[in-house]
Amino acid sequence: MNELKRRKASLKNGNECLTDNGLNTNYNLLDFWCWSVSDLLSNATRGRFAEFIVGTAIGINSENLRDEWDAYDLITDDGIKIEVKSAAYIQSWDQKRFSTISFSIKPTKYWDAETNIYRNEPKRHADVYVFCLLKHKDKNTIDPLKMEQWDFYVLPTYRLDNYQRSQSSITINSLEKLTNPKKYSELKDEITKAYEEQKTTRRNG
Repeated sequence: MNELKRRKASLKNGNECLTDNGLNTNYNLLDFWCWSVSDLLSNATRGRFAEFIVGTAIGINSENLRDEWDAYDLITDDGIKIEVKSAAYIQSWDQKRFSTISFSIKPTKYWDAETNIYRNEPKRHADVYVFCLLKHKDKNTIDPLKMEQWDFYVLPTYRLDNYQRSQSSITINSLEKLTNPKKYSELKDEITKAYEEQKTTRRNG
């Protein structure tokens, strides 16, 4: 019996056809992507899209595929580990009021994908957190593809470790007491600054 080792995903381009006994059907992988993730306002898709937005801001290589089980969401060429969180006032479903903005910051155990083992006590594994808020409040004109409709809050992880009110979540009001919102064009520099602050604190701590 073959060992059931981890199988890594390969990069797809969307042109791959669904086949039936070796014959192409009329549908391809792009059709599936359009069908499954066109709703960028849904919680699950928005979260992944926010990771992609931050990745584009730091110039990440899109051929390095997203790993569902990594201990953090992104890593830069310089080795900065980034955790991305997202929230929005507007959802795709019917709403009586805007959603309350809160982000999860709960420490987690590290899962080693190569060994399939959880390691160490729960902690925050990233160097930097980026909180992405889709701030637009007009349901008729909201468009997550427009970067001007987003605010980005960047913090070195140690500041969340020292956060007194809760170690599981943080509200937008509390977040704004710790840092100011940034634009998409400012993200890369802000992440670098937060990482330098994180390194200095670790070195001195």
